[in-house]
Amino acid sequence: MKEKQPETKEMNLTSLMKDYANYNLWANALLIDWLKTKPSEIIEQKIPSSFPSIKWTLKHVSVGEKFWLEVLKQESTPDIGVFSDRSNKTVEEVFKMIVDNSKELALYVNSLTESSITKDCHVETPWFNETRPRFEYILHVMNHSTYHRGQIITIGRNVGLTDAPMTDFNIYNFFGKSAT
Repeated sequence: MKEKQPETKEMNLTSLMKDYANYNLWANALLIDWLKTKPSEIIEQKIPSSFPSIKWTLKHVSVGEKFWLEVLKQESTPDIGVFSDRSNKTVEEVFKMIVDNSKELALYVNSLTESSITKDCHVETPWFNETRPRFEYILHVMNHSTYHRGQIITIGRNVGLTDAPMTDFNIYNFFGKSAT
């Protein structure tokens, strides 16, 4: 009897970018679901880090995703003012904001074709003026969000949160992808 071979999915740059966008949404949603079980005081507690609290780090991730989505869409000049927004949103508003922005980013990336993923995008900011293929900016925003999720876990450990979920890409591939 012939052994059944596992189903394989062709992997290319387009499917990888879509996987990363879906992973980012899954990881952010998993992190938020975990944080929703914690007291707001801990989420807002000041800790020495690049951002003063879990809440501010989440807000930074969210506005970063919003900014880079504008870059990816190339419909208008991205608003760099989002990075200096000091409005005092509630913890619940920040939770919703990050999940909503991650969903919007994933929906957009999932709508792209191979030619649009490799198409050049231009971004001009006070820090740089650059044109790169769209997939490089997609990778950047995914890495940026992953980096700050790690910071959130570290900040959480410093305020006594020791039960953080695993949000690695491999965990998504093995367990999260089938749930999405």
